[in-house]
Amino acid sequence: IKEKFPVQKLSNWLNSNIEGFGSIVDIKQFNYGQSNPTFYIKDNNGGEYVLRKKPAGKLLLSAHLVEREYKIMKTLYNTPIPVPKVYCLCEDQDVIGQTFYVMEFINGRIFKDINLPDLSEEERVKIYKAMNKTLSDLHKLNYKDLGLENFGKPNYYQRQISRWTKQYHKSQTKHLPDMSRMIDWLPKNIPPSNETTIVHGDFRLDNLMFHPTEPVIVAVLDWELSTLGHPFSDVAYNCMPYFIPGHIPNFGGLKEVRLPGVPDIDDYVAEYCKNRGFNFNKIPGWNFYVCFSMFRGVAILQGVYKRFLQGNASNAELAKSCEGFLTEFAKIGWEMAKNTQQQQQQSSSSSSSSSSSSNNVNFVELQNDGTSINFNFSEKAKNLLTKLKTFMEEHIYPNESVFHSQIKTGKDRWNYYPEIMDELKEKAKEQGLWNLFIPKVYYDQYGWGEGLSNYEYAVMAEIMGRSFIAPEVFNCAAPDTGNMEVLIKYGTKQHQEKWLIPLLNGEIRSCFAMTEPAVASSDARNIETSIVRKGDKYVINGRKWYISGAGDPRCKISILMGKTSVDGHPYLQQSMILVPMDTPGVEVVRPCHVFGYDDAPHGHMEIVYTNVEVPVENLLLGEGRGFEIAQGRLGPGRIHHCMRLIGLAERALELMVKRVQERIVFGKPLAQHGTIIKDIADSRIEIEQTRLLVLRAAHDIDVYGNKKARGIVAMIKVAAPNMALRVIDRAIQAHGAKGISQDTVLAYMFVGARTLRFADGPDEVHRRSIARLELRKHRSKL
Repeated sequence: IKEKFPVQKLSNWLNSNIEGFGSIVDIKQFNYGQSNPTFYIKDNNGGEYVLRKKPAGKLLLSAHLVEREYKIMKTLYNTPIPVPKVYCLCEDQDVIGQTFYVMEFINGRIFKDINLPDLSEEERVKIYKAMNKTLSDLHKLNYKDLGLENFGKPNYYQRQISRWTKQYHKSQTKHLPDMSRMIDWLPKNIPPSNETTIVHGDFRLDNLMFHPTEPVIVAVLDWELSTLGHPFSDVAYNCMPYFIPGHIPNFGGLKEVRLPGVPDIDDYVAEYCKNRGFNFNKIPGWNFYVCFSMFRGVAILQGVYKRFLQGNASNAELAKSCEGFLTEFAKIGWEMAKNTQQQQQQSSSSSSSSSSSSNNVNFVELQNDGTSINFNFSEKAKNLLTKLKTFMEEHIYPNESVFHSQIKTGKDRWNYYPEIMDELKEKAKEQGLWNLFIPKVYYDQYGWGEGLSNYEYAVMAEIMGRSFIAPEVFNCAAPDTGNMEVLIKYGTKQHQEKWLIPLLNGEIRSCFAMTEPAVASSDARNIETSIVRKGDKYVINGRKWYISGAGDPRCKISILMGKTSVDGHPYLQQSMILVPMDTPGVEVVRPCHVFGYDDAPHGHMEIVYTNVEVPVENLLLGEGRGFEIAQGRLGPGRIHHCMRLIGLAERALELMVKRVQERIVFGKPLAQHGTIIKDIADSRIEIEQTRLLVLRAAHDIDVYGNKKARGIVAMIKVAAPNMALRVIDRAIQAHGAKGISQDTVLAYMFVGARTLRFADGPDEVHRRSIARLELRKHRSKL
C-alpha cells in the first residue's frame, strides 16, 4: 500500500456498515488510475471488495468527487448500464482521513492498449461495438425517471469550460499558448443544442471492464466526472485516441496505427448515431467537441502532474510523464479550433462584398449619449468592451463600498486583503475579462491575453479607469502590467515559469523598485543602488522609496534597477534584476504617504537593501541594459495610465453634472450659473481632446512601434494628468466642502491624478523630450 491508513479502524467500520463483512485480511492498492486511489480488500469470510477514496493532501475545489461516483452507480445499478454494486459511503474523516466508498469486486479484463493487439479481428469488432452501444445506451436513459434532475446544472459547456479553466489555472506549472487560445475560443463557439443526458465524463476503453472471456462489458468504472450534460462531449472524448499519438499512454494509439477490426472514426461515429436513432451519421459541430475534449484532457493531465509534484499521485511514474504530453494535447485541440475557423472563413467568403464591407464597420460607443466613433475595432474587441461595461455596472461600482468597508474592518490593514476582490477576480476570469492589457503580438506568439491591439485596449483601460479597484480585478493593474511585459519580453523561460505564470494567473503581485530618496530619480542615470557580482551571485545595496505595491502581502517579486557599473557609458551602467521580496537583507522600512493616504495594503514603501544576494540568473537581459528594458517597459504602459485618467475624468464630470442639477444657489440650480456652465463645457472639450491624443498614441505604437511613437507618448503623459486634474478640480469646486471630504471619491481622484504627474515621469522631462524632437525635426529642414 502506497498510502498508509489505519487498517484496523477501517476494518471495524466496514464490519459495522457492510452486512456479512468480517475483518480485513488482505489489502492492496491498484497501480492504475490517477485521480482517486483504489484498493482491493479481502475479509476473513472470503468476501472481495474495492475501496475508492479521495487522495491525501490539498485538493482542488470540485475535484475527486467520489460522492458523485457513489450516487450515480447506486442509481444506475438496476439499469441497462452495467456498474458494480456499491455498499456504503463514508464521509467521516476520522476513519481513514478522507471520504471513501466501497463497491463489489468484479473479475474481468481491462484493456489498456486501444488497438487490442492480443485479440483477433473479430473480437476487436465486438469490443468496439459493445463500447459504442453502452455509451449510446447511457445517453438514452431518462435522467428524470431516475431521480437525477439535480445531478447537474444548466449551461453544461459554459459550466465545464469555466470549471476546467479554473482547475487548469490552479494546477498550472507552465504556459501553454494553445491552451490559452482554446480557453478563449471555446466559450464563443458552443454549438446550439438543447439535448441533456447523463454523461460519463471520462468514457474510454480502459474505464470499461469486460467479461473474462466474452466481449461483454460487465462494469463501467470511474464515474467521478459524471453529470448532466451534452452527450456529444462523451462521444468526442471517447474518440480522442483517433487524434492522439500512440506514445501517450491511456489516451493515444489510433492516430498512426489501427489494427484490423478497429473501426475508423467515421464509422464509429456513424454507428453511435445509428444506435441513438439519429437521422444523420455525422455529428454537427464535431470540431468543437473534439477541441473541448482536448481542452479537458490538458486540464486533467495538468492536475495529475501537479499531484505528482505534491507527492500524492497514485502512479508517480505515469503522473510525472504527463508533463510531456500537455503541449501535444493543447496543439491538437487548437488545430481542431483553427480548422473550424478556416471553414467559417471559407463559408463567409461566399457572401457579397457589399455585405462584407458593411459588416466590417465597427462603431464603439464610449459615452451613454447614443453617439459612437468608428474605431475599426475587431468583433472580438467589441464583444469584450460590451462585457466589460456590463461587468463594471453589475459588479465593480456596487462593490466599491464593500471593498473600502472590508479594508476598514480588517484587523491588520497591511496583512489583509478584502475578500471581495478574489470573488470579483474569479467572475472576471470566467467571463474572459482577464489580462486584457497584453499586446496582440504576445497573444499571437504565446496565447497570453485576449489579442487586443494597444488601440483597442486603450478604450478598455478608460472604462477600467473609472474605478480604483477595477484594474486589479481584471489583472490589468500597475505595476504588475509593466512587470509582466518585462518578463514576457526579456525574461528567461525559468523567470517566466517561476514569476510570470503566477502573475498572469493573479496568484501573486509584484513591484518595481527604481525611485531613490537621495537622488533625482527622474534622471535614471543618477540611480545609486549598487548591483555587484560576486561569483555566482549579485550583491545589492541601496535604498528605494515610493515603491508601489510593495506593502501588499501578496507581493512576492520586485524588479530592481541599479548600477552594475560606474565607469561605462552613462546609459550602459544601469541594469535590472529580479529580487524576491523574502530575500534576506530586503527590509521594508515604512509606507510613504501620498497627500496623507497610505494606500494600505498596496502601499508605497521605502525599502532598504543590505547585502542582498540573488543568483546571477536573476539579471534581466544582461549587464548595462537597464535603459533598454525601461524603454520597452514604458511604451504600452503609458497608454494604460493615460487612458485610465480619461475614465477617471469622465466619472468626475458625471458626478459634477449630477451635483449641479441638485443644488440650489442664489435662487436657482448651480447648473444655471454661467461659471458652472463654462466648467462643464471646458471639461467635455478637454476630455475629448485628450482621448483622441491618447488613441493617436496607441495607434502609433501599434503601427510604428514604441520608439517612433515616443513623441506622441510624451505628449499624452503631460496632457492626460493635467486634464484630469482640471476636470476633477472643477468637480470638487462644484461639490463645495463635500468635494474635499471622505464622502465622495473626488479627493482621492485628485490625489491619484496628481501623483501620476510624478509616477509616470515629471512634466518637465516629457516636455523636454517633446521640444527636443520638435527642434530636431525642424533642424533637419534647414
